[in-house]
Amino acid sequence: MTPSDTDVTLDAALDPLVVALDIGSTATRGGVHDASGRRVHGLQHKVGHAFTVAPDGTSVIDPEQVTAEVGEVLDAVAGDRRLGTRIAGVAMDTFAASLIGVDAAGRALTPCLTYADSRSADAVAALREELDEHAVQQRTGTRLHTSYHVPRLRWLAATQPRVFAEAASWWSLGEFIWARLIGQPLAGTSTMAWTGLLDRRTGELDAELLSAAGVGAERFSGPRDPAQPASPQAPARWPALARAGWFPVITDGFASNIGAGALDATVLTAATATSGALRVLLEGAADPLPFGLWNYRVSKDRTLLGGAINDVGRAVSWAQSTLRLSPAIAPVLSAPPSDATPLVLPYLTGERAPGWVGGARAVFGGVSAATDADALFRGIVEGVAMTYARVADELHPAAPQIVEVAAAGRVSNDQPEWLQILADVLGQPVTHVTRRRATQRGTALLALDALAPDEPRAPRATGATYEPRAEHAGYYEERRRRFAEAYERFVAVQREDRRQPADAGPDAAASPWVMRR
Repeated sequence: MTPSDTDVTLDAALDPLVVALDIGSTATRGGVHDASGRRVHGLQHKVGHAFTVAPDGTSVIDPEQVTAEVGEVLDAVAGDRRLGTRIAGVAMDTFAASLIGVDAAGRALTPCLTYADSRSADAVAALREELDEHAVQQRTGTRLHTSYHVPRLRWLAATQPRVFAEAASWWSLGEFIWARLIGQPLAGTSTMAWTGLLDRRTGELDAELLSAAGVGAERFSGPRDPAQPASPQAPARWPALARAGWFPVITDGFASNIGAGALDATVLTAATATSGALRVLLEGAADPLPFGLWNYRVSKDRTLLGGAINDVGRAVSWAQSTLRLSPAIAPVLSAPPSDATPLVLPYLTGERAPGWVGGARAVFGGVSAATDADALFRGIVEGVAMTYARVADELHPAAPQIVEVAAAGRVSNDQPEWLQILADVLGQPVTHVTRRRATQRGTALLALDALAPDEPRAPRATGATYEPRAEHAGYYEERRRRFAEAYERFVAVQREDRRQPADAGPDAAASPWVMRR
């Protein structure tokens, strides 16, 4: 009998057990899971954190701080003496596209640059003049963007040349943590793919991009298949992990798809956490690969096709704090659409897919003295939904067999009413995956595929399926048209600003454009 996807007591848990760690944008989480993928009750822990951000595009976090958080989580979840040596594996996912320069002893020379750090925007523009971006994308599955390593390394070489020269290795956050805890910077295939350097077909680092970055391949970890754990000497601090294998670090995007039940090319996952994405898991490389999307190699035989969105939960949280919204925001999301709702480009920390304008910032149009906080919030949420739709439009030709959109993540769980807006904008049914910590669950399931391949897994927990409402189709079609026009105008201004001389005065660049209804 297949178990249900509910928490289980330790006494009822099925062996082998795994510890799954999930390092996201707002917290480090972890917990014990049994062989069916169920969470073990009472053996879960969370430590909150936040990125350090600044108006210049800075978005960083202290890697030593996060390493300490992982230690705290392991203390909490692996400290129960009743565990004995039942834990057979320790697996970890992290937010993708992180970068840390370390010295020969593995000490951090830089903070951890997160995916949202956009200070390398000028380096992106220069690289687009030097390289054939279409050819780069066909090889690596990634565009030239501030989220990836080559422009960041260029920027570091220009702004911190001493640090750049001293760096013996360039690690992701997960590699840094594993090196600290077990002495091995184990990087899974997906972790290396999110650097923007990995060939999506061969699994090797791209020579042209390494040359453009000014670094050699020896400064990066070799990608390891996620099903191949290492067996280091476990830290004495955690006796329960004495017999555990330690799995290569994977990205949260890969784990999220697995945890949401999107295991093949028929299910499209809408991740709705602090950042978001639309992703579908494919056998082999995507062909054709739309220019607005990425296609990451995640294992020896699978790739992930999709596009990422920087600001989803971040946009909601910003609105809640800045606009001082009342806690009861569900009626705002459930209300019929209104022409009085502002049109919002919700790029608080830059755009990734499909336009890849790293320096993009949020724009509000159609705001008048009659616009209240609720209307602004509704506009932000509609704008977020339209960013998903722009990715979906690009994705369809490469993955036409999709029959389901599965939405998982904090925003969907906290504000499920927004999924009706998403269904209306996409014009497709959206199923709510209600299982909290779907990403952490996916990390556990991937480890269990290696440790207990024949054990039946508990099915994902789902809630309502939201059907698109025909009576609102015309409204959102017009909204999407206006959104596209506004976006093109915004990008044109961005490009014009970049052509201004470095010493131009404050009036030389075009002022932010104003949309007119």
